[in-house]
Amino acid sequence: MVQLEVKDLSLGYDGVILKDNLNFKIEKGDYVCILGENGSGKSTLMKTILGLKKPVSGQVIFADNSGVTSIGYLPQQTDMQRDFPASVREIVLSGFRAKSGLRPFYTKEEKAAAFKAMEKTDITNLSNRCYRELSGGQQQRVLLARAVCAADDIIFLDEPVTGLDPDATEEMYKLIKDLNEKDGMTVIMISHDMDSSLRYANKILNFGNEVFFGTKDEFVATREAK
Repeated sequence: MVQLEVKDLSLGYDGVILKDNLNFKIEKGDYVCILGENGSGKSTLMKTILGLKKPVSGQVIFADNSGVTSIGYLPQQTDMQRDFPASVREIVLSGFRAKSGLRPFYTKEEKAAAFKAMEKTDITNLSNRCYRELSGGQQQRVLLARAVCAADDIIFLDEPVTGLDPDATEEMYKLIKDLNEKDGMTVIMISHDMDSSLRYANKILNFGNEVFFGTKDEFVATREAK
């Protein structure tokens, strides 16, 4: 089932076109890695799909008109965000804000779902810890749990392993793989790590000299043919 369609989409800012006439479809359960050099438009594409940036032209179409209130998003962190003085539990629960609207409290079901998300990301022992006191890898797992709370069945990740040590990087990749394979979560991830992308993803969107979208086997075949 097609979950997301990008149709005749052009990206840019300040009058500069980064990518023109993008067309691709993402199906439920896909694990898509977006590859490309810095400045090629990867983050701009993700923010445009999420409604955080306006497209120059074209459309982003979600199945069943689900929209961005049912999407999980793990953006790149700023230094100020890393120093946020809230508990792990509070941050994970905040993933429900888009769904709860103006309601000033979290329901029993949301609290149970937040605990389950913390179990999946192995951070239940950190529940009462202050976020700013955690390691980089622990913080990323907290943000992943928050994104899981926000998501119905699709999650967007913008370079989620940046700055992590090798062990934390591997753990993060394993958690994302489990969300995709065990929970059926559609994953769309920006990455600079081509080897890991080819290991975990089933589809690749590459912003090179030409835009490529297809299966990872098709992507490898095009590289070998050059």
